[in-house]
Amino acid sequence: MTELTTHFLSIDIGGTYIKHALINRSGQIIFVKKEETPKTIEEFKTCLTGILDQYKGQVKAVAVSCPGKIDSKEGIVYYGGSLSYLHQFHLKGFIESYMNLRCAIMNDGKSAALAELWLGQLKDIENGGVMTLGTGIGGGLVLHKTLHSGSHFQAGELSFMLLSTDVPIGLGTVAGAKGSAVNFIRQAASVLKLEDPLNGKKVFEELEKKNELIYPLFEEFCRNVVIVIMNVQSVVDLQRIAIGGGISAQSILVEEIKRQYQQLLASVPLLETMLTPVEIVPCHFRNEAGLLGALYHLLEELEGN
Repeated sequence: MTELTTHFLSIDIGGTYIKHALINRSGQIIFVKKEETPKTIEEFKTCLTGILDQYKGQVKAVAVSCPGKIDSKEGIVYYGGSLSYLHQFHLKGFIESYMNLRCAIMNDGKSAALAELWLGQLKDIENGGVMTLGTGIGGGLVLHKTLHSGSHFQAGELSFMLLSTDVPIGLGTVAGAKGSAVNFIRQAASVLKLEDPLNGKKVFEELEKKNELIYPLFEEFCRNVVIVIMNVQSVVDLQRIAIGGGISAQSILVEEIKRQYQQLLASVPLLETMLTPVEIVPCHFRNEAGLLGALYHLLEELEGN
């Protein structure tokens, strides 16, 4: 038996890359690798088995973070987010059969929440949440120090929250559109006439300068995020919400979200009087969140049995 058999394989399936890492029981990442995410289910299976082959005989079990609605008990992926070819794929069974090891699967947003619960901003919090800002708004709710999945594994899917009473209701009225970091970057890049419509680095350079062409768009984007936070807070009364996603690396983001939150409270005295404000912080983990959160879920399953 080699020393590495005390470690775990964690896989984070994203729309662009599949990251895989060797991690120990304490959450220390030994190393991380990544592969480009395939375009079809057959290419995906080939890629996945290639990853698994690298760790055969070296790990105790396998953890996976994946987009989509995840039945974490059965290990089946539904819809798959941007990877629609994963719909109804029995990912857990595929990996367990190939590796002859235990495997656990968790939604990517909920994995981010679990990473923060285990070792990050929610570690000592009784009731908290994570909002991941990307193509839409993902996340997870931690209630009584436990991930709340809901009756159908979809609690915390904030993208589907309605933010408008417009009739007819369309995709443009849901939180996933109004609070989309990707949509905001595209709009700002268009106003700035950037060649790359997703040049977030340049957009934030201009925001730091308070560029008047795009700062109002930024304020509107952050205000929409705050409306989601306020709606969540009115239902579950959290102590802390951690903001994640690649965009959260920009300190100006959380600063502006906090400012918009205070403005909203001040503009509606009843909210300021009746609702205890939630603490808003950046996530501790970003690129590693899916890897660590998936492992935490796996450890819960292994050590709970």
